[in-house]
Amino acid sequence: MKKLVLSVLLLFAMILTACGAPAPVATAAPAEPTAQPTPATEVPVVTTELVVMAASSLTDAFNEIADAFEAANPGVEVLPNYASSSSLATQLAEGAPADVFTSANFTQMTVAADAGRIEGEPTAFLTNRLTIIVPADNPAGLEDYTDLANPGIALVLAAPDVPVRDYSDQSIALMGDAAFQAAVYANLVSEEPNVRQVATKVSLGEADAGIVYTSDVTPDIAGSVLQIPIPDELNVLASYPIAVVEGAPTGDVAQAFVNFVLSAEGQAILAKWGFGPRP
Repeated sequence: MKKLVLSVLLLFAMILTACGAPAPVATAAPAEPTAQPTPATEVPVVTTELVVMAASSLTDAFNEIADAFEAANPGVEVLPNYASSSSLATQLAEGAPADVFTSANFTQMTVAADAGRIEGEPTAFLTNRLTIIVPADNPAGLEDYTDLANPGIALVLAAPDVPVRDYSDQSIALMGDAAFQAAVYANLVSEEPNVRQVATKVSLGEADAGIVYTSDVTPDIAGSVLQIPIPDELNVLASYPIAVVEGAPTGDVAQAFVNFVLSAEGQAILAKWGFGPRP
């Protein structure tokens, strides 16, 4: 009996050996980490800032010209500086940085040129004319230029050395003799730093009359004032020059802006805002 048990056990062991041990289960290798895409390097947008010093009477027209120039020259930003031409010429003479200068007369352009701030010869790029404006309700009852000498009229002009004042003085001198001129200036109640301030004061009813450029009767104030034309023989034709500032930081871009102002597109914009053609 013992021999039989031993034989069975031996046979069972042989069967196990023949079958072999179960194969080990293969373990998957850990996955390699997925490479993350490298973000694209952002290229900074280079902006060229073009500083344009312009007479205040050019505000609306040059805002539109600036928009058109920027659209045609991506990456250029026009930074206008509007003030009276005399103020801008003084700023330039004192070293203020700028790329382009436009003045409402050649006198102030000469101030900047004499200070060594103008490159080359300035170019006249438009003309302008004077007009008398009164509030829409015309409280003083002015009918023509001779009424500027009526007693008690509250007259507003630009300050001395502002180009529109120079032109206004010339026109007043053509309107009448010394007695007439004295009567007109006796009515002067305020001298404003630039022509737009004259127009604003009259449009608000803070004066009975003022002398401005025809281009200053913009859509913003057209409904608040009336114009009393100055006859051609007594009017003065204003001529505006433009030039690149000596050592302009933007170089060729400054000249490109001047060329744009002189182009057919630039001249059309100026005409839209009431300016006359180049002389």
